[in-house]
Amino acid sequence: MSTRPASARASWLRRLWHLSTGRFGIIVVLVVAATALVSLVWTPFDPQRVDVAARWSPPGWPHLLGTDNSGRDILSLLMAGARTTVWVAVGAGLVATVIGVLLAALGALTARWLRESVAVAVDILVAFPVLLIAMMLSAVWGGSLWVVVVAVGIGFGVNIARVTRPELRRVLHSDFVLAGRAAGLTPFQNLWRHLLPNVAPVFIVQLSWGMAVAVLAEAGLSYLGFGAPVTEPSWGLLLKDLQAYLTVYPGSVLWPGLAITLTVLGLNLLGDGLREATDPTLSRRRGAAEVHQPEVIA
Repeated sequence: MSTRPASARASWLRRLWHLSTGRFGIIVVLVVAATALVSLVWTPFDPQRVDVAARWSPPGWPHLLGTDNSGRDILSLLMAGARTTVWVAVGAGLVATVIGVLLAALGALTARWLRESVAVAVDILVAFPVLLIAMMLSAVWGGSLWVVVVAVGIGFGVNIARVTRPELRRVLHSDFVLAGRAAGLTPFQNLWRHLLPNVAPVFIVQLSWGMAVAVLAEAGLSYLGFGAPVTEPSWGLLLKDLQAYLTVYPGSVLWPGLAITLTVLGLNLLGDGLREATDPTLSRRRGAAEVHQPEVIA
């Protein structure tokens, strides 16, 4: 019995790897995560070490990506900044998951008056942009990574609930859910065994998008002074520091901007690949299109 779930996981992992979007997303996410782990124990230089004599060194040895206006090694700053990126993306994803699943379950499985109240509350909260929530929290508690994590988690948890709630309502009337209810399963057991697995593709896409926007939000808020403190390595802070010298040393801005762009793109494409790999209806439609593709006769 235990081999079936393992074989199913291996099957969708193979499908994910065979997709170009999934393969690109996996590679990018693994590279960023590995960089963050390596930076915990080793970086080429101390990321905060100031070396005035080495200011604006071009890419080469020993500074492979050059140095900034203070003589700090850009590669070391990028490696240390990957820790902040991973922490914000994972933290915001966890907060969004808890809030999204809770609100979606309350809006789909409870009494009518509570369902409608949750739906109205979600529609109101969706109107608040994530960056606005983060700025409001920063004004009260000050700028920090915790503010970014909580703000993005709340913002995209509400979005996840808004998208997942109708899917839960649709699956709720399926035959296997009704059979589980007749067999004596509690609403929580039905939610865990039948409902959540069937809305997982939609949930995964929303979650990966939320994690991608968390990376963008951290960079943007740090750039504006509402995110990571100046003592914390951050790609957004590095971009802010180097942006002032864009006209003099334009190449230095390339590296943090490229790191943010590739990470956000990788998370988005990984979400698309996961949705296609875990949703059997997409695979069947794609296979049917390949089988029934008409031949072109000249």
